[in-house]
Order: sequence, then structure tokens, then C-alpha cells
Amino acid sequence: MAADERTPVLVGVGALSQRCDDPKDAPEPLEAMIRALERAAEDAGSRALLARADRIAAPRGFWDYPDPCRVAAERFGAPRAKTEVAELGILQTTLFGRAAAAIAAGEADVVLVMAAEARHRAQRAKALGVDAPATKLPPAAADSVLRPHAPILSPAEMRAGLLMPVIQYAMIENALRAAEGASIEKHRDEVARLWAGFARAGAANPDAWDRRGADAAAIADPARNPMQAFPYGKLHISQWNVDQAAGLVFCSVATAKRLGVAREKWVFPLAVADANHMVPFTERRALHRCAGFAASGRRALERAGRTLADVAHRELYSCFPVAVRLQMRELGIDDGRPVTVSGGMPFAGGPLNHFSLQALVKLAQLLRADPGSAGYLSAVSGILTKQGASVWCTEPGPHDFAFDDVSEETARATAAVAMSEGAEGEGSVATYTVLYEQGAPARTVVVCDLADGRRTLASNADPALAAIAVREELCGRAVRIAGGRAELH
Repeated sequence: MAADERTPVLVGVGALSQRCDDPKDAPEPLEAMIRALERAAEDAGSRALLARADRIAAPRGFWDYPDPCRVAAERFGAPRAKTEVAELGILQTTLFGRAAAAIAAGEADVVLVMAAEARHRAQRAKALGVDAPATKLPPAAADSVLRPHAPILSPAEMRAGLLMPVIQYAMIENALRAAEGASIEKHRDEVARLWAGFARAGAANPDAWDRRGADAAAIADPARNPMQAFPYGKLHISQWNVDQAAGLVFCSVATAKRLGVAREKWVFPLAVADANHMVPFTERRALHRCAGFAASGRRALERAGRTLADVAHRELYSCFPVAVRLQMRELGIDDGRPVTVSGGMPFAGGPLNHFSLQALVKLAQLLRADPGSAGYLSAVSGILTKQGASVWCTEPGPHDFAFDDVSEETARATAAVAMSEGAEGEGSVATYTVLYEQGAPARTVVVCDLADGRRTLASNADPALAAIAVREELCGRAVRIAGGRAELH
């Protein structure tokens, strides 16, 4: 099938993943981003793409550069390029969708997307007691700054100390286990088997951060997988202390032809769909559901003219096991085929806000090696707060590229409940987790549905209760809340 001259196409991909013992040998994030884009242009076979950039975009990381894209534009000799920074809370698929949509609309011919983290560099510098300086840039903001329309965490969640994602994701995991009626032991083993598949993919990925290939037995064993927040251990969670970068080069078919980019390098974005409806985790009535996964996935596949059965290569966003498990359930994935091509965020590496860019590099390489095949790549922002889906292929689709927002559909399917901070009374455990201290269960955190219909947060620092909570199911148990403390009946 021939592609229209304005059809967007991904022509260059580049990734860096490096572990330097001496922080002086590791580039800062700004330099890593630029190197990744240079690799992407080399991959496309045309450095001229960099100088022709009309737009350069980057998702915000741990770094604090106001506009790293402007530095890249000047470095590449593209001073008129518009720059864009997506703050935390913007889906990574949004950057793909905006890049492809701008090209399809004739607003740009070349769009560059870049990202980087250097957390390992910072850790090594701290351990050695040396500086790992970053370039100080002028305070001018990017031409466009994308911001979420609401906060990821509610004030009540922040005041309750639910600041680390592992706490809230563990609570969603426990809610899903309880909803499915699985025992703690069966659930532990099911998650371990799923995660062992991710570890195997990571072992086969030369760009992965952790290539040790942990097996299911190791993942299920707290002695080898130290617990963080029940039921999650260290191997279950996104590894964000990485030095990784990614660069992507999008252009129109006309520009790809004009610059002589080899046809076998082309990967077409067929469709992107984002669900931007935001409800804080504790205010979701069904804690074990995520309607945005179904809405975004269905829409992207429909617009691409594909079904999941047609998709040979899949990368489901994998910050924590429940993110993958919910996607599989919402999309009806039960065919036994792999749901990662990279190893996912615990093994390939989970840079704070750009894993989907790293994954797209790997996905594009696989699609090129398997001409005609399709790929599915998803994204998450926050605590399963937003959901994105994208479909890719080495051949153009039956329809023009589509970038859709399915927030209204997601909102209709997402019931909410008001949180009543400091509420007291009788109720039942909607979900919970147990936080560990020095390797032992120490504090139980509970989301409680009160008998009068309100919902509240509570905790209990009694180690005896924590020890029970990691052995016995607490979801659904009767509880009394008084003074912010949860007591089982």
C-alpha cells in the first residue's frame, strides 16, 4: 500500500544505556539526549534530518533544564525549530501523537523527540563524594510546555504519606488479587511467573539495565527479592536509578524520500489514543479496574485497522506488575505470548518519565527485522492515572494516522467516590499494603470503605498486625477507624 507524501514515519531510533563507575565518564542528561538523537539520525542514514528539525520535544525528567530542546536545536543547526517540554503527568504517547499529527497536518516535516536520565551517575558521585555537575541553562521556558490539568496525587494522599509509587501500586495489586479471589500464595506465584518472562526478555536485550534474568523462584522468594511494600519486592518495581537516553526522528514520507532514507528503516505510527481522565487512586470506586486501558487500546487498534491478534510485538507499560496485569485483563490478553520486547521497567530500565521512548527504540528495531508486522506500545502516567496506546507497523495502515483522546469514554466508565480525610467509624478494607523496615513488616496502610458510604485512609504501626496482613487476606475484612488508626474486628 502506497503512503501519502504527508504520512508520518519514524525513520531513526537511538538509545544509550551505560553504567560508568566514575561519574566523570558519564554524560549529563543534556549531553546524553543529544547523543541519542545523533545515533537516531545515523540510524536513519541522514544527519541532515537533525538540521531540518521543525520541532524538538522532550519529557521532563529528574533534571531541571528549562529548555534542553533549544540547546539541541542550536547544536544541530536548526535555530528556528520550535521546542516543547512535557512536564510530569503528560503521557509519553502524547509526544508520539503530537509529533505524528504535526507532520500529517503539514505543520512540520521533521520532529525530534529525546529524553535522558542520569540517576546512576548521580548516585556514583554521591557515593564517591565528588560533584556530577549539570549545565546551567538560561531560564527561558520552551516554546510549548505541556502540563497535566490536575495533580497526580490528592492532598489527602500526600498528607497520608503515600508519596512513593510502590505504596499505591501495591495497594492496587492487592485489590486485584482480592477481586479475583486468589490466595496470597497463588497470587505471589502468578506474579513471579509473569515477571520472570520480563526478566528473560531483559537478559536478551543488549540495552537492558539488568540482564541477570531472574527466574520465577528468585522473584517469589523474599530472601532474594527483598520486600518493599507488600506484595512487592525490589525485583517487582521500576528501576529508575539508570543512565539511559533515547532519541527518535519522525518525518514525512516526502522528506524521507527526499533525503534518501532507506525504505527498510521506515516504521509507521498508525494510531495513538490517550486517556487523560484523572482520578486520584484512592477516589476510584473500583480499585482493581482501569477503564482507560481498554478505551485507549481499543481505539488505537480500531483506528489502525488491527486487532490484538494481528499484533506480533507488544510492550505493555510495566512500572509494576499490576500495570501489566490490568492491561492484560482490560484488553483480554490471555494468549500466552510475550507482552514485552525489552524486559520492561524493572529489567530493561525505568527512567522516570521516558521508558516508552526507550521501548519504542527496541520495538522499531524488531518491526524492521520482521517486515509487515505490527507492534503495540502503551504508556502510563502517575498511579495508573492516565493511559496511552499506540500501534506501529513497517507498512502504512488502511487509514490516515489518527491521534485520539478517549478521556470522555474513560470518564463514563470510571466511577469515583469522595475521600473523607480523618473520618472515623465501622467499615471494611477496600485495599491495603504493608511497609517494611529493616526487612520486617512494620506498618499497615489501609483504604477503608466506611459503612455510611464514605472512604478514608488509615494506618497502624503495630508489627503484629503487619505480620498478619502479609499472611492473610485483609481486603473485605471488617475494620474500625478511630484517630487515623485502623483496627481489625
